[in-house]
Amino acid sequence: MAGETITECTVGDVAAPSRNALVGGPFGSDLVSKDYVPNGVPVIRGTNMGHGRWVDGEFAFVTHEKADSLSSNCAKPGDIIFTQRGTLGQVALVPARGADRYLISQSQMKLTVDAEKADAMFLYYVFTSAEQQDYVRQNAIQTGVPHTNLGILRNTPLKLPPLAEQKAIAAELGALDDKIELNRRINATLEAMARALFQSWFVDFDPVRAKLDGRPPAALDPATAALFPASFDETGLGHIPHGWTATTLGEACEQGGGSIQTGPFGTQLHASDYVDDGVPSIMPRDLRDNRIDTSTIARIREQDAERLKVYRVQIGDVIYSRRGDVERRSLIRHNEQGWLCGTGCLRVRFGPSGMHPLFGALYLGTVESRAWVVRHAVGATMPNLNTSILGALPMIVPPPELQVRFAEIVAPWDARGTIALEQSRTLATLRDTLLPKLLSGELSVMDVEREVPA
Repeated sequence: MAGETITECTVGDVAAPSRNALVGGPFGSDLVSKDYVPNGVPVIRGTNMGHGRWVDGEFAFVTHEKADSLSSNCAKPGDIIFTQRGTLGQVALVPARGADRYLISQSQMKLTVDAEKADAMFLYYVFTSAEQQDYVRQNAIQTGVPHTNLGILRNTPLKLPPLAEQKAIAAELGALDDKIELNRRINATLEAMARALFQSWFVDFDPVRAKLDGRPPAALDPATAALFPASFDETGLGHIPHGWTATTLGEACEQGGGSIQTGPFGTQLHASDYVDDGVPSIMPRDLRDNRIDTSTIARIREQDAERLKVYRVQIGDVIYSRRGDVERRSLIRHNEQGWLCGTGCLRVRFGPSGMHPLFGALYLGTVESRAWVVRHAVGATMPNLNTSILGALPMIVPPPELQVRFAEIVAPWDARGTIALEQSRTLATLRDTLLPKLLSGELSVMDVEREVPA
């Protein structure tokens, strides 16, 4: 941007010249949980933010009639969504590939951009920059739960290069994000394959039912089919395949030489212990669906990690969120060996002679296990887990040889997904390095095109 004219303006200045171009969500009484239906117009909530550039994830829905009554609070493809309360600083775009309209929740705000003044994708990157994130935090309203509002957003200052330069910068950064999202989709597909196979074998018991009906189990080689029994036993957990064990997570870990352990308390780790470069400390916010998101992970010095070495994780551990969204959990892979199970988490270790970690992690990720954990969490204001609650989780465990066979099939999928996500982390680091330099004009798009391989 060196030598180019920079326009200083506000977010309000780049809003489209149309009604409701910059609006918040509906009043609380106008959108309540009983309004949600299985299908219809998707509602953008906090859970749909934080998935990269686009609003994504599992949506709640309202009827088209309900959306019509709240039409001023609707967003369309190309709009920018901001979090008003909750995780401040979150920003995302409404994708063109989704629905033709969305309803924003009470905790979100939306901006329709004047396409003659600014590029929406460029503004998305502006708002993900460290400088703009600092502005959001410094100007948040601290009364009660920290939050922002439309007035603050409307008056947020911007420095905009010419529109053509905005589009070029957005395209360069967007190309990196396209590669990141492709890798995420690859991993999601591979994990869906593993979950589907687990569901068939260990939840629906399809091979056992086939044998019981006198049919050969579908798509199984003879050696694998032979590992499944042909009958069920009656247990406290209902009918389970003959020879399998009805137990609990705590008993299974103990028998395998493992344990369930709480992460360090806040008194053992202070704000001053966190550094920019060091050993990652896994917090609940870093846990996704069986993966760890390192984009905002905290780090501590090696000497502090060694001081807290009893909390360091090993390959095959599963880390749980101990409070808040207690369904969050992740298996620890080879690239995460030695990280710290941080404050607010629980560590499940199956033990050297216990369940195979790939089997155990997928069991804990089933709909039934997740629902059980949510149902049994305690706390009036915020759900909480402890070692006793998690240890009581019911489990149906097949013989070790069947767990090993399952792991032999899904391990290559898991490894390929890990590689894809590691590539995404590298690309995200590159994007985050380029972002401030492109926005400030320290680097031009041509500089980046010469230095960054296609």
